Amino acid sequence: QVQLVESGGGLVQPGGSLRLSCAASGFTFGTYWMYWVRQAPGKGFEWVSRINTGGERTDYADSVKGRFTISRDNAKNTLYLQMNSLTSEDTAVYYCTKDRSRMIISGPDFSSRGQGTQVTVSS
Repeated sequence: QVQLVESGGGLVQPGGSLRLSCAASGFTFGTYWMYWVRQAPGKGFEWVSRINTGGERTDYADSVKGRFTISRDNAKNTLYLQMNSLTSEDTAVYYCTKDRSRMIISGPDFSSRGQGTQVTVSS
C-alpha cells in the first residue's frame, strides 16, 4: 500500500524559508519520478516540481524556479523540497506524489498523495 507522509510545513514570514520532507513507503521509491504539488485555498492543484528516479534531473514551475529546490534520498525513501524567498503566493497545502508509472514520466498520481503539509506565508 502506497503511503506518503509530508512534514515540515508551518507559518513563515515573507522572504523566509522552509524545508518540506516526504517519507515514502509501500512501493519501490527509487524507481519512480516524484512530484511536489500544491493547492492554494479555493484553487486546484498546481504542479510545483518533479525529480527523476536518480535525482539528476529536476524541473520546476515558473512560479517557483530559482527559489525552490527538489531533492531525494533513495536510501531513506524520502523526498525533499527546500523553499526559499517565500511569498504569500506560496501559501498552500503541499503534497508529494509519485508518478503514475515506474521509470518513465506519465504524470503525477494524485490518488497517491499524502495528507499534505500546510505552508502559510504571512507577516
